[in-house]
Amino acid sequence: MDFKAEIAKKISGLVDIELDKVMELIEIPPQTNMGDYAFPCFQLARVMRKSPNMIASELSGKVMADSIVEKAEAVGGYLNFFVNRKEYIKHTVREVLEKGEKFGSSEDGKDKNVIVEFSSVNVAKPFHVGHLFNTVLGSALERIYKHSGYNTIKINHLGDWGTQFGKLISAYKRWINEEALEQEPISELFRIYVKFHEEAERDPALEDEARAYFKKLEEEDSEVTALWQRFKDLSLREFSRIYEALNVEFDSYAGESFYSDKMDEVVQMLREKKLLKDSNGAKIVDLEQFNIPPIMILKCDGATIYATRDLAAAIYRKRTYDFYKNIYVVGGTQSLHFNQIFSTLGLMGFEWSKDCVHIGHGLVKFADKKLSTRKGDVVFAMDVIHEAINKTMEIIENKNPNLDNKEEVARKVGMGALLYTFLRNNREKDVVFTWEDALNFDGDSGPYVQYTYVRGRSILKKAGNISDAADLSYLSTEDEFQLVKLLGAFKDSIREAVERYEPFVVIRHVTEIAKAYNKFYNTHPILNAEDNVKNARLQLTKAVGTVIKTGLGLVGIETPENM
Repeated sequence: MDFKAEIAKKISGLVDIELDKVMELIEIPPQTNMGDYAFPCFQLARVMRKSPNMIASELSGKVMADSIVEKAEAVGGYLNFFVNRKEYIKHTVREVLEKGEKFGSSEDGKDKNVIVEFSSVNVAKPFHVGHLFNTVLGSALERIYKHSGYNTIKINHLGDWGTQFGKLISAYKRWINEEALEQEPISELFRIYVKFHEEAERDPALEDEARAYFKKLEEEDSEVTALWQRFKDLSLREFSRIYEALNVEFDSYAGESFYSDKMDEVVQMLREKKLLKDSNGAKIVDLEQFNIPPIMILKCDGATIYATRDLAAAIYRKRTYDFYKNIYVVGGTQSLHFNQIFSTLGLMGFEWSKDCVHIGHGLVKFADKKLSTRKGDVVFAMDVIHEAINKTMEIIENKNPNLDNKEEVARKVGMGALLYTFLRNNREKDVVFTWEDALNFDGDSGPYVQYTYVRGRSILKKAGNISDAADLSYLSTEDEFQLVKLLGAFKDSIREAVERYEPFVVIRHVTEIAKAYNKFYNTHPILNAEDNVKNARLQLTKAVGTVIKTGLGLVGIETPENM
């Protein structure tokens, strides 16, 4: 039973507002003594020609106590509802235990296709910590949408085309170490790429050579194409190690090169719509009406650029997947680019352009240092992953050297610490990374929430066989009710995360559940309580563990069984 929905029905029956609108208006009071749900009466004042305070007061007298609502009170223009605590606890805990990992799921997205483009790494370049943030964020969004009933399509839009491949081929022919290329392909390709830029500063003719090589690639020269394919295969082999560590898979790796034969149609469509304009020999689309700079479609030499490919990709995706939403998880610095792309699609007559969404995110910083692919100043993703696991192993060796499955626990806790750090705040906020914060077992961290789960599992193991027929009316304390309220609100946190494209909403909510459970654990006996109370609290513990595991799983964090 959804108590919020039931209360909305009561309100809708008393006032002339549609149920869906009532659901949108219902709030959670800022203080627990003000009730469990609140309905603002301000929007009714003009229609009913009364003050919000008077409306709330009149409505409160019409709300009868029943199995849903204990009472309703008027406070400052709000109609505050106090739920029937015994019924709320009973229904919520039972629903969690019955649904298990499906708790919080919905059919909101039934029959709706949602594309999530994320990771989108550049072939032959390092998978750095910025890509790690992007991959973790995109994967979490996809999982949350899937839990909400959407049919999700995960796309890795590889950066596998462009002039940089001409540079790489030029560098390969001059400085490659074949043995190093086979052993550490990304490092070796990165080395010669950086060297190319260093040498090109002294000899600008190298840039002309690079453009010539890329032209050969566009013309499908067999030797150059074979080298390009080799770079791509070696890169994907390396990237797969990182995706495996993150437990991330993709439905499509269609990158920029996939659309190289689909851009002529885009240019022709723009011509037919009379949208192409000359600009010093190049072809652009004027976007002045949107108060943004023009977008280049063709260079002076007639070559396309990545913007042209993005237009082709959007059109292809709509034709192929008929998406409800086309979500691009790309750094916030690209907001202008996507604004230009979506505006251009709109000018082309595609109404679905409004369903394309850019989900920007901040940077990852280590000691105020930004990342630069060209200069070689890069923090490699795999190095960070290994360090997270190794540092966690050191903590385990110091605190619990006899722990079973140390390697597995170190992996889950280390990766959990990493993912939590990336996702615990608003995605647009820069991540300032420190190991002290990430691996803090007592604070706002992945290990803290994971340990809460392990604590609950330990209690359940000690209890042995647990009766499912526990009388949940014995959960009668304020701490227990507030904890159950957080469990019940889990589904709302998922809906909010979907609406805001913000996984941190889920991770924060799960953290609040962990804090509330630890407060309950430290205040109330469980195994030493009277039998009826013990059985009820064991059921509550089981429900808490279920929601924590589900919530962490939605952002890609695994839960160990011991720590």
